[in-house]
Amino acid sequence: MVSAEGATTPGTLYIVSTPIGNLGDFAPRAAEVLRSVEAILAEDTRHTRALCERFAIRTPLIAYHDHNEAQATPGLVRRLVEGASFALVSDAGTPLVSDPGTRLVRAAVEAGVTVAPVPGPSALLAALAGAGLPTDRFTFFGFLPRKGGDRTRALGELLALRHTAVLYEAPTRVAPTLADLAAAGAGDRATVVARELTKQYEEFRRGTVAELAAYYEQNEPRGEIVIVLAGAPEEATDAGALEARAAALRAEGKGAREIQQALLAAGASRNVAYRLAHEA
Repeated sequence: MVSAEGATTPGTLYIVSTPIGNLGDFAPRAAEVLRSVEAILAEDTRHTRALCERFAIRTPLIAYHDHNEAQATPGLVRRLVEGASFALVSDAGTPLVSDPGTRLVRAAVEAGVTVAPVPGPSALLAALAGAGLPTDRFTFFGFLPRKGGDRTRALGELLALRHTAVLYEAPTRVAPTLADLAAAGAGDRATVVARELTKQYEEFRRGTVAELAAYYEQNEPRGEIVIVLAGAPEEATDAGALEARAAALRAEGKGAREIQQALLAAGASRNVAYRLAHEA
C-alpha cells in the first residue's frame, strides 16, 4: 500500500485460527480476513483448499510449512514490508501452537510489520476446558521427544510440575507415553485423554495415568489426541519418591547423568540428585 505522501505502508500478517473438527466453529471474522488478504500461507494447501471451498474463499494459497519456512520467510517478509497482507493458517486450530509460524512472526515483527491474531479454535484450550483439572495455571509441552535424554528430561519436568500439564501425542504413542509417566512415578496422578475434539466421536477419558496406560495398551486410540495431566502433590519430591524415580530410570538403562538431570527437574537438590544417580 502506498500512502498519500508516496511512502509504502507495510501490510499486515494475520494469524488466523481454523476449525479443529467442527466447521461450525469457523469465525465470520476469520473468513473475512482470508477473503481480504493477498494470499493465505497454508501448512497443507490441499487441506486449506477444502476449507476455502466450503466457505467460498478464492484467495490464492502459498505453501508454508516446516520444510520451507527458512527459505520462504525472507521473501514473504519483503512483500509484507512492500505492502502485501497475508494470513497464516495451520491445518487445524491456532497457528504456532506446535505448528510452523514462529520464524515468520518474529521476522515480521523485527521488520516493523503489524501482526494481528484472529482468535478461534484451539485443541489445547478445548482439552483444558473439558478436562475438569485445574486451569488457573498450566504448562504446555507440545509433543514430547521420542527418546533419549531429551525425553527423560521432559518426563522429569512433567513429574515435577505442581500444576496442570498439557501435551499433544500421536495415537500410536499414547500408551507408551502414559506407561513412561507411570514408570517414572506418576502412576497415581489424575489424567485425562481428550480425543477428536469438536468432532462426531469426541471423547474425554478420565482416570489415573496407570489406569489409562493399561486401557490404551489394549485399545489404541484414533484421531487427534491431547493429554491433560494433574500437577504433582506436595509430597512428590520426598526422599522415597526420588529414590523410586532413580530406580525406575536405572531399570530403563539410563545413565547416571540422565538420572541426575531427571531428578534435578523433579525438584531434588544437586547433592541428592548426584547421590541417587550414582548409587549402585
